[in-house]
Amino acid sequence: MFDAAPQDAQRGSVLRPALSRCINISTDEFARDYWSRRPLLSPADTLGYGFDDLFSTDAVDELVSERGVRTPFIRMAHEGSVLKPARYTASGGFGAEVGDQVSSDKVLAEFAGGATIVLQGLHRLWPPLIDFTRRLIDDVGHPAQVNAYVTPASSRGFDPHYDTHDVFVLQIAGEKHWTIHAPVHADPLSNQPWSDHAEAVAAAAEQQPVIDQVLRPGDALYLPRGWIHSAKALGDTSVHLTIGMAAYTRSDVVDALLSVVGDAEDLRTSLPLGIDLTDADALRPVVEQTVQALMTALADSDGASELASRRLSSRLAAATRPEPVRPLATIAAVTALSGDTRVRWRGSLPARIDEADGRVRLRARAKDLSLPAEASPALRQLAEGEDVAIRDLEGLDDASAIVVVRRLLREGILVATE
Repeated sequence: MFDAAPQDAQRGSVLRPALSRCINISTDEFARDYWSRRPLLSPADTLGYGFDDLFSTDAVDELVSERGVRTPFIRMAHEGSVLKPARYTASGGFGAEVGDQVSSDKVLAEFAGGATIVLQGLHRLWPPLIDFTRRLIDDVGHPAQVNAYVTPASSRGFDPHYDTHDVFVLQIAGEKHWTIHAPVHADPLSNQPWSDHAEAVAAAAEQQPVIDQVLRPGDALYLPRGWIHSAKALGDTSVHLTIGMAAYTRSDVVDALLSVVGDAEDLRTSLPLGIDLTDADALRPVVEQTVQALMTALADSDGASELASRRLSSRLAAATRPEPVRPLATIAAVTALSGDTRVRWRGSLPARIDEADGRVRLRARAKDLSLPAEASPALRQLAEGEDVAIRDLEGLDDASAIVVVRRLLREGILVATE
């Protein structure tokens, strides 16, 4: 059930560079044999590089001491219990009186006493992880977020538990002893936390583990949701990143498909007058008729697929962030546009481009733009993601290309590269 892949295993595709940093096998093999199925340990000597460019102990100190981090972006735990925020937060003083800002001296006291520091939402706080997480989301196709766990020597953070999302664990500093047990509730949904199965989890944690491994700097571990785990720091302070991925499930596809029921006449009809909803026998023919009507409504598989695609992609867009834009630099670029200005599509910004009635329509997140049909070739060229000079945009002269690019920059669709 658990494998450490050989050192000479084929690495991930260049088309999925962030994912390939976390695994020491090909992305195709990972998708086929491991994703949502079983853990994978990738030791540092099979990955070929560490994660120092993403995070470090110095980064922890900077966030705690200089950045004014507030709850819930920081929390602390001691021997499995979460500490009250007042134990590690305080007012920022004159001009920053908000009371839930991290207090470095309080954190020091709790950390020295054995408490674990948890820095949450680092995909929103720490620039290297902002970029890395965005690229990882592109690779896996599911929402992701990053926490850091900073554990004092010989301390453990949380009791054995399982997560309702998949995780990559990237060991940054120190050593941590991980104990992994097989699920007692496979593939839990977000509304099925481990506490619902606390007794079974505790009992499973007493059995022989599937993985009993010390992670060292540069090691990576993948855990599917539902796998029971606990960890204890060894020797010096341990720092690791946990990248959580909230994988969409077939249950989510069902939810998307059920949104068609409002358009099916047979499914809009009222239940019989006076029906006894406590009588399963009385309800049975209604259920049978409803199932048949639902199957009829979903008989068009192409239409159903299109519907599911639109619903789920909209959810993903709402749950994730594209590449950040720089407002001041963007306005400066807009005022200085020329045929030599180079631009590209904003990273991780999905879009639909459709043509109708002599116009081209661009839909990207909350944006819905209509442009002349002549702009369609240029839009499709830009959507490929390559860096291109304005004068080289297809189907437009320089003046028209500048007009189109100016609008797309202002709308946050493009970014200037020089």
